[in-house]
Amino acid sequence: MKFQATTVCSAVILALNTAPVIADGSTADETLVVKGQSFNGYKVDSATGAMRADTTMLETPQSINVIPDIVLEEQLATTLGEALQNDASVNAGTQKWNREVFYLRGFELSSSNGYLRNGHALFTHYMLPIETLEGIEVIKGPSSLLYGRAAPGGLINMVSKRPTVDPQVNVGANFDHLGSTHYHIDAAGKLNESGTLRGRTVFVKQDSVETREYATGDERERERFLGFGTIEADLSDWGMLSLNYEKTNDVAPIDSGAWLDLDGNVLGDRDTIRDARWSFIDNDVENWGANLDLYINSAWHANLSYNSQKMLRHRYDSLPRTTAQTIVDGSYILKPFDRHDTWETKAFHADLHGEFSAAGMDHQVLVGTNGQFYDYQQLRVKGSTINVAPGEHPANPGLDYNNDTSTYKSDRHYYGFYLQDLVTINDQWQALVGGRYDMYFADGKTGNDVVVEGANDSESFTPKVGIIYHPNYNSSIYANYSGSFNPVSNVVNDDGSVTERVPEESRQYELGTKVELMDSSLLLTAAVFDIEKENISITENGITTQNGSQRHVGAEASAQGQISDQWFVMASAMYLDANYDNHDKYQDKAPANVPELSGAVWARYSMTDATAFNLGLFYQGERWADNANTVELDDYARFDAGASHAITSDYVTWDFRFNIENVFDTEYVAGTGGGTSDDVVTDVHFGDERRFKFSVNATF
Repeated sequence: MKFQATTVCSAVILALNTAPVIADGSTADETLVVKGQSFNGYKVDSATGAMRADTTMLETPQSINVIPDIVLEEQLATTLGEALQNDASVNAGTQKWNREVFYLRGFELSSSNGYLRNGHALFTHYMLPIETLEGIEVIKGPSSLLYGRAAPGGLINMVSKRPTVDPQVNVGANFDHLGSTHYHIDAAGKLNESGTLRGRTVFVKQDSVETREYATGDERERERFLGFGTIEADLSDWGMLSLNYEKTNDVAPIDSGAWLDLDGNVLGDRDTIRDARWSFIDNDVENWGANLDLYINSAWHANLSYNSQKMLRHRYDSLPRTTAQTIVDGSYILKPFDRHDTWETKAFHADLHGEFSAAGMDHQVLVGTNGQFYDYQQLRVKGSTINVAPGEHPANPGLDYNNDTSTYKSDRHYYGFYLQDLVTINDQWQALVGGRYDMYFADGKTGNDVVVEGANDSESFTPKVGIIYHPNYNSSIYANYSGSFNPVSNVVNDDGSVTERVPEESRQYELGTKVELMDSSLLLTAAVFDIEKENISITENGITTQNGSQRHVGAEASAQGQISDQWFVMASAMYLDANYDNHDKYQDKAPANVPELSGAVWARYSMTDATAFNLGLFYQGERWADNANTVELDDYARFDAGASHAITSDYVTWDFRFNIENVFDTEYVAGTGGGTSDDVVTDVHFGDERRFKFSVNATF
């Protein structure tokens, strides 16, 4: 922990010595003005997802990073993975089944509770669109207080674009040298003369091409359509109502990744896809939501919000699997099936915000409740096993999920109640105190309504406390203790007995500092943390218990904003020691895909008001390809570069951009599924080779 202590101590010393403490009220107005400034979009002053309020970074006793839309635009990003590479605390995992999996502070984020859209739980078993977002908040550490069940590493909150009063239209097209295309239109403005009714809409059509090939010789292609619309209406002076709708259709053949032997060598060719060309996944996702803000008086306001999501997935899978002969001659088997899944998720929040003074202290109170209703059903039919030699492409078995005679169903619902109070003790000290009580209900049923053994209900209490010290107006030093929980189902042991379960629970201790420099145009942060996850299920001698534990200790630092008249930067680095302290399979092992060292830098040099250059560096240290720690992946550093030029006339601004991703054509593994079979590491996903991208945008 020597590195961690040195990092945070240096940052604390910087916070203590940046400027003298403001002891009187003469500079209060100036202080407020400085905090509200924004510099070219790189620096973000608040993250509403962390506190469910518009609280500044310096008053939030937690490590947070916000990836703004300007960085996404400069990088020509179209997937969440391309966005999250800008935060060193996030690592990529599997990409099979046409989705992305991520680790935050070394803990895998679940597709059912690791992601939020505008503060609402979102099911993410698909490639999440980012063209509708104005920013992505990476909320680090256990965050169950305001959202309920969650992974110990934290949450990803995706913040949607909002309507504007001033009319604006942006139309653009992106291309790459492989033949991929991406077209979009983003239009916003007032819908009535007074501007009390405003709207915004986004449409995207994408056709992407990849270098990996099927046995037929066909390259993998993906087709995606995205439609988004939102309306805001001012309700006199007492409230505001907003409605939003989003639809995604995403179709692509399946690529479950490359394979490695236990020496880390690629079996066959890194660009060969073993999945059959006739396999595919067709995702059809709809989201709609409503948000009502009620202004009670100058000190109190309420917020009611609701989000509904329905995801239909048709997965026609060839499911390639290894055999004992795979390592010898490269042969394998296919276990095809046709499957249709329906996920429905409904979520709500009801918050009451208030400000008042008591006992000589100021209070910012949040009292709220939220819940999520998750319903799932599946139809599935299986085909016969198919033996495949390298280079063969077997025929389509012609399966149809409609031939399934029963429907598997499962339901999971939870409700929670929370209280949070940010107490301002004086000009230098603040404290955060909060607690949450949850009730979780789950069951599973077959098509004839027979209850599946193993479903369970549970309840949990989660605390959070923090303390903030402000040496001066532009810095803070904080410490926090926070918790999270994740319900699990009962387990049937080998002897037939049922083990009662309690939720997995996690706790974190974090010490950090935040400093604003360069006239508040640059934000520096640093933190050390210790996270422990307990009640992990382990099986020993045929009996399942919850005696497993996992501990992650680390340090991170970041810089975001303007460092001179022409230079802007978004940079982060993390050191992490992750370990399974007690586990039946992975005792004293490190989780797959989690490096000890990682870093990311994206910089912009504005040569003139019209011309700018970008440089990017993304580094991942050595890490394990599998949870059993049998194959270690090499470290890598990937460099990106870009240039842009704008031409402005009286009516339109043209923006031209040229990017090169992976400038030196570095070969690296982006992520894996973490498993092995028959001495083969499967589900291995290589990073893209060097790619040239060009875009043109017109803004009216």
